[in-house]
Amino acid sequence: MKTILLFASGGGSNVKAILDYFKDKPSFHFPLIITNKKTAGVIDIAAEHGIDVLLIDKMVFESPVFLDTLELYKPSLIVLGGFLWKIPDYLIKAFPNRIVNIHPSLLPLHGGKGMYGHHVHEAVLAAGDAESGITIHFVNEQYDKGTILLQKKVAVLPDDTATSLAAKVLVLEHAWYSKVIESLLP
Repeated sequence: MKTILLFASGGGSNVKAILDYFKDKPSFHFPLIITNKKTAGVIDIAAEHGIDVLLIDKMVFESPVFLDTLELYKPSLIVLGGFLWKIPDYLIKAFPNRIVNIHPSLLPLHGGKGMYGHHVHEAVLAAGDAESGITIHFVNEQYDKGTILLQKKVAVLPDDTATSLAAKVLVLEHAWYSKVIESLLP
């Protein structure tokens, strides 16, 4: 059994895409979704799929005691699906090359602290980039600096807005994130 823990802070569209992708693959198990927002849409997605939710605050998250909770599940992989807190070093050390993130740009461009969601798409447009896309990478001690597993590109058109660019990038996220996760756990 390949156990995957999901972390998300928002609406959870990537989490939903992942759960939909793996629904007919019984060797993949998703026992828990961890979130840091009590109003996160991902909580409803968890309920629809019969998955437990753990709501955490910063104090819990930054405490190495949190590791005990995660280790109870013996995760093969930890997947970040729009989780907006920096992963503490103790978790990275406990799960080396087993924490995966997706970023809505072609790293190393437009990464780092505060670069998420519309902030990234606005930065791409402000820079005049001809293309954007997604980067799926392992998480390390620095924001968006872990080993890159996959990048996929999309053209930035002259009439693109942050909203239209976000929509194009989201299509790539939903199409590729699950495939990379699956490839990491053969």
